[in-house]
Amino acid sequence: MLKGRHLTEPGDFTLEELDEVFDLADDIIEHEEDYLDAAHGKLLATLFYEPSTRTRFSFEAAMLRLGGQVIGFSDPKASSAAKGESLTDTVRTVSCYADAAVLRHPREGTAHLVAKTITDMPIINAGDGGHEHPTQTLTDLLTIRHELGSCDNKVVGVCGDLLFGRTIHSLVKTLNRYSGNKFVFISPKELCMPEHIKAHLAPDSYVETDSLDDVIGDLDILYMSRVQRERFVSEEEYIRLKDYYILDHNKMKHARPDMIVMHPLPRVNEIAVEVDKDPRAKYFDQAKYGMYVRMALLSKLMGVENNVKRSEA
Repeated sequence: MLKGRHLTEPGDFTLEELDEVFDLADDIIEHEEDYLDAAHGKLLATLFYEPSTRTRFSFEAAMLRLGGQVIGFSDPKASSAAKGESLTDTVRTVSCYADAAVLRHPREGTAHLVAKTITDMPIINAGDGGHEHPTQTLTDLLTIRHELGSCDNKVVGVCGDLLFGRTIHSLVKTLNRYSGNKFVFISPKELCMPEHIKAHLAPDSYVETDSLDDVIGDLDILYMSRVQRERFVSEEEYIRLKDYYILDHNKMKHARPDMIVMHPLPRVNEIAVEVDKDPRAKYFDQAKYGMYVRMALLSKLMGVENNVKRSEA
């Protein structure tokens, strides 16, 4: 049972528990109308101390499609944080009103710290600095399951900002828990995968390169990422690196016909718009899978997954 559990990183759930969420997401995709009142009377609090479009909207859409309601803020200046209230006090107060809370914060480890002090409401990490982004990982895994059949035995290329890319960190650590996966880390040396992430991997399970052209033909999955301006201290360094990789039609000619392209979005210049028409481009499908997997996650954590009204066959 996942009811009442926190999700601060993907490792909080076993693979079997992740499969529970994915199986429920599959059922919601097939029978969405049966879940329209599953969370009736429940409240989700969205506490976003950092900008977001997809994550916040997909959580809000997920809760509303389950028949629940949403409270919260997308700008800390509109909360008592502007008066100096501590994050823990804010969340403890919110726990008096809501049935679950989604927290995004620019400081690494924030969600884990809050989850240790809150016992009466599930805390869901929607991104903490450059650390983790577990619900994006759930989104990515559901996408891979639907598009490629399973999350095992894949060659996964992750390209771009591997130093600050919390979505990539969470995904690599989680895919490493499945069997037979190999990784290709594609980045300039200034943005290479951190040692603390590689420490989770067997030495023979990954290679590192700065050339996308050299490896694109070997991949089952190409996971692109933007260079994150908000993580840079030096504007000059950001400008120098931001367009290091651009996936375009010519590069896609060298990829396998069944390779899929993923991206957590937002993109800047790293995927040319012309690639959107390629059937291997799955990043907008990925965004929709994100809503369904969050519907499943919320249903599990709030214990409402059985509140369904099966329609007549």
